[in-house]
Amino acid sequence: MDKTDIPGTFNAGATLGPVNETNMSRIWNKHKQSNTPLKRKVFVGLSGGVDSSVSAALLLQQGYDVTGVFIKIWQPEWTECTMAKDRLDAMRVCAHLDIPFKEIDLTEDYKRDVVDYMISEYKEGRTPNPDVTCNRFIKFGRFFTWAIEQGADYVATGHYAQIGKLRAGGLELRASKDQSKDQTYFLWTLKQKQLAETLFPVGALEKSEVRKLANKFKLPTAEKKDSQGLCFVGPVDIKGFLSRYVPQKQGAVLNEKGEVIGRHDGAWFLTIGERHGFTTTKKSPHDEPFYILNKDIDKNTITVGVKSKVITSSPDSVRLSSVNWITSAPSTDKIYEAQIRYHGTRYPCVFEADGLTITFQEKSDAVAYGQSLVFYDGDTCLGGGVMELFK
Repeated sequence: MDKTDIPGTFNAGATLGPVNETNMSRIWNKHKQSNTPLKRKVFVGLSGGVDSSVSAALLLQQGYDVTGVFIKIWQPEWTECTMAKDRLDAMRVCAHLDIPFKEIDLTEDYKRDVVDYMISEYKEGRTPNPDVTCNRFIKFGRFFTWAIEQGADYVATGHYAQIGKLRAGGLELRASKDQSKDQTYFLWTLKQKQLAETLFPVGALEKSEVRKLANKFKLPTAEKKDSQGLCFVGPVDIKGFLSRYVPQKQGAVLNEKGEVIGRHDGAWFLTIGERHGFTTTKKSPHDEPFYILNKDIDKNTITVGVKSKVITSSPDSVRLSSVNWITSAPSTDKIYEAQIRYHGTRYPCVFEADGLTITFQEKSDAVAYGQSLVFYDGDTCLGGGVMELFK
C-alpha cells in the first residue's frame, strides 16, 4: 500500500531531498515566500524535546504552515521545575525554524484529570497509567480541541506511532517503525476524528534517525537527553511523588502461607509483579528474589513469592472498563494480542461474547488492576481498556 498520502507518515527527504545545509536554505526560503491558502495549518505540541522538535522541522519541510505550541501543565512546588527550561527550548526551536510560538495553559486541567486521578487510583490499590490519561484529556483532549478551534487543520506530536488508511474507509493506529520506541500503548483512547486530524511525523523513523535529523536541522534540542521519570515531575519515582500526598504506613510482607516475613511502607505504593519496595527479613542469600503476588489495601499487607508464582497466580481472564475501539470492535472468533504494560510482552487472547471480557490463551505476567490492557492485530493497535477485578 502506498503510504505517501497517509497522514502521519513522512520521509525526511521526500519533498526537498536530503537534509543538508543547501536544502535547509531551500526549506526556509520556501517557507518564507509561500503562504497560500493551499498550505495546511498544523499546530505542533512542542515539549522542548528532540522528538517534537524534529516533528516541527519535518512538517515545515513538507510544506505545512507550522505553529509550535507549548502546553503548560501542573508541576508540584517541591520539585526542581523543568518547565521553564522546556518552554525556553520550545521557543528556541520556533525561533530557529522561524515559525510562530504559542502557549496554552492547561495547569488546572492536568492537575484534575491526570494528577488527582492518579493519586486517587493508587489510594484504592490500583495502578493507573498517567501517560494514557494525559493523552486522552490533555494532548488529544483540551489541546486538540483548542488547536482546531484556533484554525489548525491538524495537530502534531512527537509520538512514535503511525496512522494508516483502510481500504474500506477509516483510519487505523499502527506501531512505529522503531519498535523499541513505539508509543501506541499510550494512545489507545484515540478516536477516528482525532486520527483524521493528527500527524505523527517521527513515527516512520528510527530514534537514531531522529537524532541525526535534529543535528542536520541544527535544532537547539539536538543533543538534549530524553526525559526520565514521571512526565510532570521529572526525575522522581512514583513512590517519592505519592508519599507527598498519601501517608506512609508500615505493613506486613507475607509469604504464601500467610507468615510475616518482612515489612513495607504502604501497600498502595506497590504494584503486583514488582520486585522492589519492600524488605524481607526471613530469607537466605540463596533464595530466589521475591515478587509481589497480591496485596490487601484494607489490611495493608502484601503477599510475595518467587517469579514463577507471579505467572501461575495471574488470572486467566480479566474484565475491561472504559473500553475504546479505534476502528471497530474485535471479533470473538479470532486470536489477538494483549499488552499488559508499556514495552511488555504481548499475550494471545480471545474476546468473550460480552466484548468486555478477555481470556488469555497462555499464562500472562503479573496483572495490575487499573492499568491499561491494549490490543493488537499485528502492527495495528485496535484499542484497549482498563483491567478490572471480577466482582
